[in-house]
Amino acid sequence: MADYILENSEDKPVLVSEPTEIMDELSEDVLPIGADETTIVSRPAFKVTDISEDVQAEANECRSLSDAGEAKSHELSSVLLNAGKTTEREGNCYCGKDRNMNIVELFCATCLRWFHESCISYQLGKLVPFMMNYVFLCKNCSPTGLESFKKNQAQFTQMCITTIANLMQNSTKEGTSRQYFSRDREIVPYIDSHWEYLTTMPRRVTQSWHSTIQKTLMKEKGLIFVCQEPVPETMASDCMFGLLSLELVNIRPNYEAMVRAGHLKQTDTTGGNSKIARHLTCISLDVYLTSMILFLSVAGIRGRGYKRRVPEQFGGNQRKTRNDLGTPKLPAHGYPLDHPFNKDGYRYILAEPDPHAPFRQEFDESSDWAGKPIPGWLYRKLNPSQVLLTLHDRAPQIKVTEDRMAATGEKGYCTIRATHYVNRGTWYWECTIEEMPESAATRIGFAQAYGNLQAPLGYDKFGYSWRSRKGTVFHESMGKHFSQGYCEGDTLGILIELPDIPSGNYIPPTYKDKPLVKFKSHLYYEDRDEVQEELRNLKPLKGAKIDFYKNGIHQGTGFQDIYAGNYFPALSLFKNVTVSVNFGPNFKFAPKDVAFRGMHERAEESIAEQAMADMLYLTENEGRLRLDNFGM
Repeated sequence: MADYILENSEDKPVLVSEPTEIMDELSEDVLPIGADETTIVSRPAFKVTDISEDVQAEANECRSLSDAGEAKSHELSSVLLNAGKTTEREGNCYCGKDRNMNIVELFCATCLRWFHESCISYQLGKLVPFMMNYVFLCKNCSPTGLESFKKNQAQFTQMCITTIANLMQNSTKEGTSRQYFSRDREIVPYIDSHWEYLTTMPRRVTQSWHSTIQKTLMKEKGLIFVCQEPVPETMASDCMFGLLSLELVNIRPNYEAMVRAGHLKQTDTTGGNSKIARHLTCISLDVYLTSMILFLSVAGIRGRGYKRRVPEQFGGNQRKTRNDLGTPKLPAHGYPLDHPFNKDGYRYILAEPDPHAPFRQEFDESSDWAGKPIPGWLYRKLNPSQVLLTLHDRAPQIKVTEDRMAATGEKGYCTIRATHYVNRGTWYWECTIEEMPESAATRIGFAQAYGNLQAPLGYDKFGYSWRSRKGTVFHESMGKHFSQGYCEGDTLGILIELPDIPSGNYIPPTYKDKPLVKFKSHLYYEDRDEVQEELRNLKPLKGAKIDFYKNGIHQGTGFQDIYAGNYFPALSLFKNVTVSVNFGPNFKFAPKDVAFRGMHERAEESIAEQAMADMLYLTENEGRLRLDNFGM
């Protein structure tokens, strides 16, 4: 099995205005080392010594202001702090398990919770633990309903923090628990071998960056890093560096500083959550006051003209750059915008990590999988949480709206299907003809998975349709008069009834035994079309039928004893006709003469059915699924 790559296809807190002179130097306010997002900062934990009386007076005044601001901020942020504690009680990640410092974990900018890489469906690419140069939103907080992730260019300060943290964690795993590491023999080699993991910055051609690492470590000594000078009696020739704070759990992106620096909109991280917005405002006030005292203290020690840029707590010295931060653009109810289409005898099914798969943690902690095929059973099919029009299972020339609830055709007949199918029971959906020029036409109905997308619905044995012109119904390219046609502005209802088959197996196929292919940072199962075999298995289902409705009026039964199978709502569009769909629950003209279920109910059902199929596969293959079979 090869690792394919497809080339184509109401006393509100108020922010204190920030003096230009100070904030030009302190372009990002920072949390003190060892603090977390819910810490309200009062003043820095150091003494101000050897400074002039006027500067001392200014510092004392600032401390008084800080104390007052702390009391006010504490009062205003009490609701948020309680909310933060509630979040912690609810636990991290979708799986509810504790943090695992040995694997990559991402910190959500909105709910401030940690998520394991193995539980995230977004294909993250090359990462290492303890990274700070990213923006992540979990699927619960993202407005699209899918995770969003953006890796940014890391500064050398951030790269050094991440490197030392990983060296510390690796030494803990080995039982040595070291805190200091050689710059030349450990820190620089780690950065060199993990450059693409640590930053999006292009790899340097020359080794001049080695001296930049030395300057970074020395520049931030006493603020972020600590240094052990080489002992003359030993063979060591370079300095040993460690982190001033040994609390690795606090290493994360400082989203609050990103918001204040203008790199990230507050609405991007809060998602409209007023409590979190209030939390960010309160912290901004206190961190600003702390930065002011720190600046005055340094000015007293080294002269009034001295300006020192204060680093972030594990956040690096990020510079303001245009479009530095953001999240990938996704449709409103998200499927990747760039995706492989089902064509040329192959079908592509979007996959997500399966946190319940055996050896999932070992796989995540291993770094030996570069260039090797990934076992399909470590992933699972991603089931959409809503019934929508598909982006991948359609003719490419069909244009789909961002909310995936309308489609527009182009030139000749072509077809698009919905995301979910039905195979038993009585189901209903509607569509409305929004625009249909005089020469355009449409067909609506149901189709199975192997229906030809570059042909009108009803062209082959896998589809049944009702045409706008003359009201003709089609199956297997054979048309018969059925009713009057329909036109722009009409709302059409399609109802399918599929009796239960006593000996039928309604569990969907698992894809865990299929190969995974990568396309534009996402993994897909690749499955071959089995059209001829499916044609041989087609059998009429007695009592199965499709009825059509026009503006709430029953037009009759269009097809009787249709083939048994999995049927998707489908549209065929001729020229530039636009059709919107409604899968429920609020139908315009719900049938009153029959009991039915709206297509929208299939979303939750299909998730449960797919979970059952995957569990059966893992149970049947228990003991045979091993990572060493894939060359680990």
